[in-house]
Amino acid sequence: MTRPLVFACLVWLPITTTLSADEPKSLFNGKDLSGWEGDPKIWSVEEGAIAGRTTAEAPLKNNTFLIWRDGKLANFRLTLQYRIEGGNSGVQYRSKVVDPEKWIVGGYQADIDSKPVYTGILYDERGRGILAERGQRVTIDRHGDKAATRFADAAELMKSVKTDGWNDYLIEARGPRLRHTINGKLMSETVDNDAQKAVASGVLALQVHQGPPMTVRFRKIMLEQFGESGNEGSDKEVD
Repeated sequence: MTRPLVFACLVWLPITTTLSADEPKSLFNGKDLSGWEGDPKIWSVEEGAIAGRTTAEAPLKNNTFLIWRDGKLANFRLTLQYRIEGGNSGVQYRSKVVDPEKWIVGGYQADIDSKPVYTGILYDERGRGILAERGQRVTIDRHGDKAATRFADAAELMKSVKTDGWNDYLIEARGPRLRHTINGKLMSETVDNDAQKAVASGVLALQVHQGPPMTVRFRKIMLEQFGESGNEGSDKEVD
């Protein structure tokens, strides 16, 4: 009777002990850009929200970012609200500052798009490009080979995204598992085990994309960080 009990504990403990988390904290005070750094010509605070804006008179030559300067993220749960008018944007995480003078960042991106194309996907900025499309569940093995399955129709998922209002974005990263959820709908899920290109930790940043004039706004940015993720990222646990 005792031997089965010991075995059960050995299986159960590694999973439950990996879920400890810090208290959620706000990354934006609603008043100014304290803790953030970016091009002051692009980024400002308007009516309690971070605003990134480009104009036809001053087009961007490259994508630019507002970088959170208070630490790097590894395993976390990030929630925020966004709305976008024209163009393309995104939330960079576990990323790298490529050019600090021009505020250029590369790495994982939870995509945001004013058109029904890229919203919710996982994009590797300045890297591998699209890793998971909206409605896809993707596993990338240690050699970089991808296996993808579709859990939902991309167009149907887009129906839950507001094109003229605020949207709730949830970004989760635990070990190699990366999940993007908008307005309560899972948009994409990726398990990135690439031995050469997967990234375990890096900076957080908000994007304004080069191209046509656009405005993107962010507010209610809340971060909850976790300890070691253990089995949380295993592809065997993907629902």
